[in-house]
Amino acid sequence: MDAQNQETESYLTFKMGEEEFGVHVSQVLNILEMTRITDVPKTPDYMKGVINLRGMVLPVIDTRIKFGMPETEYTHNTCIVVMDIDMEEDTIHVGAIVDEVLSVVEIEKSQIEPPPSLGNQYKSDFICGMAKLEEQFVMLLDMKKVFSEDEIAGLAETTKQEPAEG
Repeated sequence: MDAQNQETESYLTFKMGEEEFGVHVSQVLNILEMTRITDVPKTPDYMKGVINLRGMVLPVIDTRIKFGMPETEYTHNTCIVVMDIDMEEDTIHVGAIVDEVLSVVEIEKSQIEPPPSLGNQYKSDFICGMAKLEEQFVMLLDMKKVFSEDEIAGLAETTKQEPAEG
């Protein structure tokens, strides 16, 4: 057996604007069609609100706003990627609104390069690597680093609040 045995990892890729992003499939629980989101007062602007996911209160963020991109109209391709974010003592579930889910791709570890350090328009601290697939670069996200600890605490708090009876 070759000593250079290539490890491959699976990533779910999605589009936001013209950019492609990827998250490790181990962090993805579900992909949902866009649905009505219940607004939660006094939350950051990227926090769109909550939805009911099989009896669980799921906070939903607008990934475009979180990444400093302009808001856009939702289309029939817009969907919510439900992710697991592992924290020290807890796992937080969060829904991330993305423009379009593309596919699940296998990426060899050797194809992943470190993120660029010079003035990328996205905070490169939550990009854990770049992979070139065909002619397109995919920014691989570390979902734990997309949110600060305070933001995660806020998301966790949102899930504890019972939605008002309507």
